[in-house]
Amino acid sequence: MATIVPSVSWPGACWTLLVCCLLTPGAQGQEFLLRVEPQNPVFPAGGSLLVNCSTDCPSSKKIILETSLSKELVGNGTGWAAFQLSNVTGNSRILCSGYCNGSQITGFSDITVYSLPERVELAPLPLWQPVGQNLTLRCQVEGGSPRTSLMVVLLRREEELSRQPAVGEPAEVNTTVLTSREDHGAHFSCRTELDMKPQGLELFWNTSAPRQLRTFALPVTPPRLVAPRFLEVEKSWPVTCTLDGLFPASEAQVYLALGDQMLNATVMNHGDMLTATATATARANQEGAREIVCNVILGGERLEARENLTVFSFLGPILNLSEPSAPEGSTVTVSCMAGARVQVTLDGVPAAAPGQPAQLQLNATESDDGRNFFCSATLEVDGEFLCRNSSVQLRVLYGPKIDRATCPQHLKWKDKTRHILQCQARGNPYPQLRCLKEGSNREVPVGIPFFVSVTHNGTYQCQASSSRGKYTLVVVMDIEAPKSHFVPVFLAVLVTLGVVTVVVALMYVFREHKRSGRYRIRQESTSLPLTSMQPTEAMGEEPSRAE
Repeated sequence: MATIVPSVSWPGACWTLLVCCLLTPGAQGQEFLLRVEPQNPVFPAGGSLLVNCSTDCPSSKKIILETSLSKELVGNGTGWAAFQLSNVTGNSRILCSGYCNGSQITGFSDITVYSLPERVELAPLPLWQPVGQNLTLRCQVEGGSPRTSLMVVLLRREEELSRQPAVGEPAEVNTTVLTSREDHGAHFSCRTELDMKPQGLELFWNTSAPRQLRTFALPVTPPRLVAPRFLEVEKSWPVTCTLDGLFPASEAQVYLALGDQMLNATVMNHGDMLTATATATARANQEGAREIVCNVILGGERLEARENLTVFSFLGPILNLSEPSAPEGSTVTVSCMAGARVQVTLDGVPAAAPGQPAQLQLNATESDDGRNFFCSATLEVDGEFLCRNSSVQLRVLYGPKIDRATCPQHLKWKDKTRHILQCQARGNPYPQLRCLKEGSNREVPVGIPFFVSVTHNGTYQCQASSSRGKYTLVVVMDIEAPKSHFVPVFLAVLVTLGVVTVVVALMYVFREHKRSGRYRIRQESTSLPLTSMQPTEAMGEEPSRAE
């Protein structure tokens, strides 16, 4: 009878089996077996195993263990022997043998070693994967046993894409997925699963380092580039490059250039649209035909747009006066010039040839004061005519003068009326005009209404003065006084007062005689006598005549 006590430790366990055998004589003709313990063990690779070989045969004196593994006899006795196996790294069959009653007896056990893969690696993903194209995932597995229990799983995030057994050394498992925009930034990985549950153990996982995928999409149309056809030296102009349908627009690179000069671009994106703006400034050494280029790079692919541009130099027109402020009667030269290949025209008269100046001369007069001179310059650039204009104003110094036509020298006005002294001075610089009365220096206003009286009668010196000198014009004012109506009015007043006095006196006399009853008149008077009324007259009786 045998008692078996197992002892197990993890990892690198050393499996031990202690076997105590009590041998009893068997009947004649009985067959004896050689037992190998443990029977078909499973344990991690690299561990140690204590193997016991035993039989009930009483005549068995020596038992041996046949194996390619490293072994060591740790104990033996009648009918048994114990061996220590170390560094068991692979599957193996061990064989115990001995002799019983002259015949060889044997027993065996299959050792199964399990191990996790030494390397589980997902092959590198492309730097950029176009949206809508198939992506092949490859996972390589080195080591790992038993292979019959080892599966390889390909994952997108936590989503299982493929599950296949590990075949070959190293094992390689492939699967294909159709990529989309949602895969941008997703992590892919490879996982091995060693299922030892049927052997009473557990499921062992081993996962590769994740790899991140970046997907992209480009439109079929090139970028839209907006740039000027012409650009003058040392002048600036905005340049815009736009591309729609770009994913992810935020990770695209944009390059704008004028010839070999890189432009400092500001890039903005909204959704799938990208807009880059820059300011192009032409240099003198870039004069001639050039190109504005816009490159949009994403996913290792490039979309490009180009526009032709002509850099030109346009000097002028430069318009000059020999004397901007010329005295009246002096000679003034007006000249206009421009750069090479530029045709100038001065006051409608073109220059002899492009690049040549245009000139004219004049004798400055009062009528030329404030005169504007115009010069136009025309340059042909790539079949287009570019024009520029310039003007200059001439100042003629003249005067001072007083216009005799607007300033009458003899004025005849009535007293106590309102009038305006209409005198005007002219000149450059503009003169000051004053009119002073001879003898008293009394000043009368010029150009504004004033009240005229006989005191204004007299001769006036109207003088216009400026930094260029003085001009004097004599003006005579004849103020007509009104006729006198004093005597007729005085006489009328006296007559009126006399009449009033006589009337008042007569009324007084009449009142007094009425009180006495009769009025008496001198005989010499030729007037009719006045009589008073008697009482009978008051009652309707006829009055008596006076004697």
